[in-house]
Parts: sequence; C-alpha cells; structure tokens
Amino acid sequence: MHLDRLIAILEIIAVAGRGLTAPEVQKATGLPRPTCYRLLQTLANHRLIDHSDGNAQYLIGERLIRIALLGKSDIDVRRACAPALKAAAVKFGDTVFLARFRSRQVEIIHVETPDDPARGFIHPGLGARPMHACSCSKAIAAFADESFQEEILSGTLSAYTKYTKSTKARLKAEFARIVKQGYAECDQEIDMGVSSVAAPVLIGHIGASFSVGAVGPVRRLKPAYRNEIGEELIQVAAKISAAIQLCNLAQMQETDIPLLKPMEERGNQPPRRH
Repeated sequence: MHLDRLIAILEIIAVAGRGLTAPEVQKATGLPRPTCYRLLQTLANHRLIDHSDGNAQYLIGERLIRIALLGKSDIDVRRACAPALKAAAVKFGDTVFLARFRSRQVEIIHVETPDDPARGFIHPGLGARPMHACSCSKAIAAFADESFQEEILSGTLSAYTKYTKSTKARLKAEFARIVKQGYAECDQEIDMGVSSVAAPVLIGHIGASFSVGAVGPVRRLKPAYRNEIGEELIQVAAKISAAIQLCNLAQMQETDIPLLKPMEERGNQPPRRH
C-alpha cells in the first residue's frame, strides 16, 4: 500500500505537464495531508521528484529521468535517432555514430554511413571503447562527476598509438578543454590514420548518457575540419537529445496513463497494479 501511494504520486506529477504544489498533489490523491507531505518528502529525499523552493512545486526528479533513460532499449534509441544521424552522415560525407554509456563503459550502438558510393569511409564497428582514448568516450567522461573521472584517471591508461593521451595530467587537461569547446577529438589515438570527433548528448541536468560522433581518415579530418564538424555535432546532439526525450514521451502516451482520481472517489483504495 505504501508503494502504491508513492507510485500514485509519481504518476500524478508525471502527467500534470507542469510543477504541482503539495496541496495540489494532496487534493488529487485524497491522502491525509500529513501522509501526503511525508511521502512527497520521501520521494524528494531519494531525488525521484525535485522540489523548487522558489515556487514550491514538485517535478519529476533527475534520478527518475536517469532511470528511465537507462531502461530505454537500444532499439528504441536507434529508431528515434537514426534520421538525424543519417542526415549528418550525408552532410559530412563521413560515418556518423551514436554511443551510449552504461555499466561504467561507453559503447557504439548505431552507425550511419554516407550515401556516395564513390567516397571511401571508415566504419568504426560496434561495441565498447576505451574511456580515455576515443572521442565518443571522452565526450561523456568530460561531463561526468568528479568521482567517475577520478576512477578513469586512476585506471589503466593504455597507449594504443604514440598519440594516445595516457597520463592523468594530460587527460585532466583534455577533459577541461572538451567542456570548454563542447566536443571531444580523437586524433589517431586508437588507430593510425583515423580521427574522430564527438559531442555529448546532454539531457536536462543529468549529464551525458549518450554521445554522437563522426569518424574518417585523418587526411580529411584535419584540425580545422574537426573543429567545423565539432560545432555541427553540438547541434546534432541537441536534436538527438530531443528525439530521445520525445521517444520517452510517446511511450508514456502509449501506456495511456490516466490522471488519477482522488482516492476518496475510488473508495479510498490505492490504485491497482496488474
């Protein structure tokens, strides 16, 4: 029953489309005022809802948003993001990829290639990438919390080529530069002759769980062009972020969650779960 009430409060706040005050939540649930306020505080303590002291309203919390994103399948994400990735690949004339952070590592989950059959391109393949030596990983790591960055910097920093940044000091400086310019670069740090650029996909205030990047031969992806692509990828990342969030919204609408009636209208019974 306690869990049912917590879920009922979360559903009411989620479908409201705006922040709700505690009295509004209490009225919608029909719960006794002390009980409702205590449950709201419990949810806020666990960061499942956020409470703004400025307007005294509750919104779905960043932690719950992060949980929802972690539960989003690769299939759903790829379906939502493929059009923007394909458009970027055609525009750049080089391969564009989407990477995802999970289980303390970053892996490429989707790749789109240019349409021109006469133009050579590089396919990066799918799977995990080193956290310190790939643009898609560094784009995410640079925006991670300090404890996770320290975990990366304190781990094994393998030198794959003579260009790999494999010292703690160089990587700390690299992370700061990425945050400042908004995108990461990998100039032959994993494979000679191959360069890449990636921008973090930022969603709300929860940091970067995804990154979007482009990869190509170093003869094309020279510093000036990497800078140009990096700026473009920041815009692509914003489109990817919107696509993922719209995908979340569409799935929520498909579940057809009704706005719950006050509990007194439901015989003071908690909502049933099937």
